[in-house]
Amino acid sequence: MAIKGLGWTFDTVAEQYDMWRPTYVPELFNDIFEYSNISSKSCALEIGIGTGQATKPILETGCNIMAVEIGKNLTELTRHKFKDYSNISIVNSSFQSYVCENDSFDLVYSASAFHWIDEEEGYCRVHDILKSNGTFARFASHPFYCFEGQEELADRIQYVYFRHYPNPTGATSPKPIGRYTEEDAKRRSDIAKKYGFVDIETKVYYRDLIYRSDKYINRLAIESDKIALESHVRNQFLKDIKDVVDEYGGKITIRDMIDLNLARKL
Repeated sequence: MAIKGLGWTFDTVAEQYDMWRPTYVPELFNDIFEYSNISSKSCALEIGIGTGQATKPILETGCNIMAVEIGKNLTELTRHKFKDYSNISIVNSSFQSYVCENDSFDLVYSASAFHWIDEEEGYCRVHDILKSNGTFARFASHPFYCFEGQEELADRIQYVYFRHYPNPTGATSPKPIGRYTEEDAKRRSDIAKKYGFVDIETKVYYRDLIYRSDKYINRLAIESDKIALESHVRNQFLKDIKDVVDEYGGKITIRDMIDLNLARKL
């Protein structure tokens, strides 16, 4: 299912997004390369390049990359960022509107962007434009902060969300903290089977990201739901988050789970 309504938000904070959005772990790209065997003779398409957090390792294989990005400001920033590379072109377009011939790419990949696209439309189109034996790599970051040793801080943060975000009628406390699991990652990988892909694989990676309170709220401020808040609500929300983190020593650890979904076109 596509997420609707907030896709516009990132383009309003392009420079901040480039500064605070984390890149991805080297192991993920090594797994893509091992699975796909791309080389300088390959052609790749990146769906939703953003500001290129997942782009450089692919570029450095020497393959030719065509990237699509719906945000005008993101497109301009990222074109400048990779201006010294001759093997990339960036088009200001949605993936749905981008025109290309079928059987064009050896690799199609998308980093934390494919969930904005309708499932059936997205997977069918990827399948069409991949060459035979081509790879689709979909990956995303799923950060969480409630884990052993940080439960009290996590609980306090949830109460900040409870105060500033709409809640179910009658709710008097935050709902339990949920998170994306390895079982969720496997289910996401299996979606590709519905659309004719084979050789499905799932990879999961973990890393801890430690932020000072002031840096953490900068990281939060580029998330789509935070950008969409009215400015006075957003400012107070971020201040309250900072205050809570400061009460617990001024630092917070974010445990980042990244899942990679790999599939192949026959």
